[in-house]
Amino acid sequence: MLVSIRDARNSKKDRQWIERVYGEYLEALSDLNTGFFRAMTAGEGPRNEEVFAGWFGSDLAHPLLISCGPDPAGFALVMRSRVVPGAIAAYQMSEFFVRQAHRRAGVGREAAQLIFDRFAGEWEIVEYERNPGAVAFWRHVVSRYSGGRFTERSRNGEVRQRFRSRALPA
Repeated sequence: MLVSIRDARNSKKDRQWIERVYGEYLEALSDLNTGFFRAMTAGEGPRNEEVFAGWFGSDLAHPLLISCGPDPAGFALVMRSRVVPGAIAAYQMSEFFVRQAHRRAGVGREAAQLIFDRFAGEWEIVEYERNPGAVAFWRHVVSRYSGGRFTERSRNGEVRQRFRSRALPA
């Protein structure tokens, strides 16, 4: 299984694939019973156009396509902070989705590690406490990636892990 990531801004085909499966992502989130994501999935069109305009138009956004071999398997959105370094995390995993057919096979873990290596610096991952699968996934991935050197806090229904990613070897 060869997992790879690539910048989705460089390919109209990649952007279109993400736009097609975005509803599947929101549907998976709607199972959390927060009410918020179910409302978002009810109306497609202009709202999604605004979402994707931000993803593909902002110099702070890095939309990535996750592939398993030749096949698209998911997507991620990394957001870079505009604030002074050190004040908050330089990078935040804003969105992360692996399609059901590719879950529990290491695709998400491998993709996350590739993303962390690509964007070296301070990271923050945020999950909803109501999504225990995501909390367990990110705890495992961050702990393994950082060698246990991360902080975690829970507040206002969210779990946040902070850590520093390593730079790729020259």
